[in-house]
Amino acid sequence: MKRGDVFLVQRPGPRDPKRARPFVVVSRQGLLDSRYSTVVCAPVYSAYGGGSTELEVGKAEGLKHHSGLRCDEVTSLPRSALTNYIGELDAQRFSELNRALVIALEIDPDDVGAL
Repeated sequence: MKRGDVFLVQRPGPRDPKRARPFVVVSRQGLLDSRYSTVVCAPVYSAYGGGSTELEVGKAEGLKHHSGLRCDEVTSLPRSALTNYIGELDAQRFSELNRALVIALEIDPDDVGAL
C-alpha cells in the first residue's frame, strides 16, 4: 500500500448512503510501512464540484466514471478495510492532492519550512 492508491471500501460508514465508496490513501509512507492499524484516506464522490480542496478523478485512476476526491473530508479507516485496490493517482494528480490537502488543512508553507 502506498500514498495515492485508490481502494473501494465496502460499507464505509453508518452515515454513508453508498454500499461501497472509493477512498484515496493520503497517509505518509512511514505510517503505511508500520504496523499501525488505521490509514488516513480521502473519500471519492460521484459528483465533482471543482472546489480548491477537490480533485477531479476518473477512469485513469481506476474509477468507473468522472468523480471528485474531497480533501475536506479526510478520515481514518481500518487498514483491514483497504483490500479492494482499484487504481492509483498519477504524478499530476498526486501533486494536485498535495495542494488540495495544504488548502484543506490550512497549512502555511512558510510555517513548515524545509523538512
